[in-house]
Amino acid sequence: QNATVVDARDHIVGRLASIIAKEALKGNKVVVVRAEEMVFSGNWQRNLGEWRQFINKRCAYNPKRGPFHHRAPSAMFERIVRGMVPHRTPRGSAALARIQVFDGIPPQFQRTKRMVIPEALKINSLGKYTETTTLGLLAVKAGWKYAEIISQLEDKRKARSHEFHVKKMEQAKAYTAAAQTVSSIDAKLAEYGY
Repeated sequence: QNATVVDARDHIVGRLASIIAKEALKGNKVVVVRAEEMVFSGNWQRNLGEWRQFINKRCAYNPKRGPFHHRAPSAMFERIVRGMVPHRTPRGSAALARIQVFDGIPPQFQRTKRMVIPEALKINSLGKYTETTTLGLLAVKAGWKYAEIISQLEDKRKARSHEFHVKKMEQAKAYTAAAQTVSSIDAKLAEYGY
């Protein structure tokens, strides 16, 4: 079964998580890319304060037992989705296994069609002047160390994608020009009965 690839850029974290959790419970495979570009409403200081409160939750006598606080945006988002799924039941754990989340866009998904979810988009849900925080910024403030590497890889991917697009447009122009030439030749041949 083919997975639905969702480009998470400018989607609101909670809304996107609830939709993806429901799709996974229905039995659909979902892949989320560019997790670092999802947004929370509110400024980064407020969101970081909430994260710090969450980070204080730990096992008092042995913190190795959990709860575990991930720093990567993809892992943070997986944890948010996990909270919306009955993950301790066989049905819930199977649903979680159908979800994959990535920072940036890995090579295997660079040429696949990426979807957006209109109900979860920032532009459709938040006011014009509402402050937002990206999940990537929050992750960096919380201690994520790979933001720069991901941004470098994304810049390379965008450059390759732009080159491919320019080449494709040139080919399309050449094809239409050739089609016009051929149509004029066909009209001449039709006059002579061919």
